[in-house]
Amino acid sequence: MKGKEMDYFTALYEVARVINASLEPSHVLEEIVRCVVGAMNVKASSIRLLDSRSKRLVLGAAHGLSDEYIRKGPILVQESGLDQKALKGETIWLRDVRTDKDFQYGAMAKAEGIRSVLVVPLIVEKKVIGVLRVYTEKIREFQQREIEFLHAVANLSAIALDNARLHQTLQTRCDLMTAHKYRIDDN
Repeated sequence: MKGKEMDYFTALYEVARVINASLEPSHVLEEIVRCVVGAMNVKASSIRLLDSRSKRLVLGAAHGLSDEYIRKGPILVQESGLDQKALKGETIWLRDVRTDKDFQYGAMAKAEGIRSVLVVPLIVEKKVIGVLRVYTEKIREFQQREIEFLHAVANLSAIALDNARLHQTLQTRCDLMTAHKYRIDDN
């Protein structure tokens, strides 16, 4: 196995380990973006999740981005051609976000030192729930192995989010059943 492929294997193992160790979505997502930055040797990574009305992408986690960039403003799906495509299930690569009309915050990206962006969808049961992005400081064409790695991480991320949602639903039902049992026992 080649060195870079081994790094991807190690990073996927680390992502799976984190997912298995916690049902706390914020912690899991933070570890995932940290692993992606290290494995792909990129400036930054972020995970954004679609809000309940499918109008905005809300930050789930980011690594390598400044607080100023993170707070730049809302990611509105209708104003971001990049995200409209990604939310249809497409993998999107923007060569230079500083000049690409599909990127919502080109001027802020320039100030942050971002040039290229690769975006893959997070999909659960054929439904796109968000996006996983990587950002580079220089113009970069991503190799097929890198894109495959990012898709694998996105799939694991979607599974982690779905597991956390299912766990929360189960916990709520258990709490309701316990409360109901105590009411019956008290009567």
